[in-house]
Amino acid sequence: MVDLNGEDPFGKLPDHLLIEILIRVPVVEWGLVSSVSTQWANLFQQECLWKAALITNFPLAPAAHAKTWPGPIPRGLSKRRFAALYVSKHLFSVDGEMDEIVGHTYLYLKDQLEITNTPAPSVILHGTVIDQFIACGMSREKAHDLASMIWLAVIENLEESKETFMLLKRLAAEGDEFLPFPYSRSYKVLWKVFDKLLTDLRDCFTSMEDYYDVLGCAKHKFQPIPSTWLGY
Repeated sequence: MVDLNGEDPFGKLPDHLLIEILIRVPVVEWGLVSSVSTQWANLFQQECLWKAALITNFPLAPAAHAKTWPGPIPRGLSKRRFAALYVSKHLFSVDGEMDEIVGHTYLYLKDQLEITNTPAPSVILHGTVIDQFIACGMSREKAHDLASMIWLAVIENLEESKETFMLLKRLAAEGDEFLPFPYSRSYKVLWKVFDKLLTDLRDCFTSMEDYYDVLGCAKHKFQPIPSTWLGY
């Protein structure tokens, strides 16, 4: 990147040309690229870069001012919109009008669950997700199915850590209050919570008593339980 005279040719380019170059680098390398220099890091903080990235990578995405954004989950600026569209394309393979909404819903739910302080109960988060989809004109059945798919994806992509272990323990222990469809929690999502607790995060249990408390809760909710949940 430095020529024979010790000069950086990219450093002489105006910002708008640098942006056109940077947004054509594969997205998975953007974190590394942004650490090359202070100038490049600053560019990745600017709205103009993310607007250009949206136009280049998602040319069919509607403009931010095209219509009023529906539902309780915020849309955010261009960087957030890019992340939402990228998630929809690469994690859910969703096309059409719902792609950005699905991405924003995934980001919202993941952000809420990863808050260091105690996040809202899952019934509230689930209700917010359902209301988001219903506000977009989706049927109750489709809203419930799509919300469950997003919950499963978020849980699967949480970092395996002590914080995630404590979060999932709380989700597993939350009561099954009676809620009308589609605001009731999905059976598949609850199963995924226990499955991740009792398999991937089993080593986080600090005592047999703690483990058997969670296992007993699982046996109360599911019959039969899989053998992979046994063996602390």
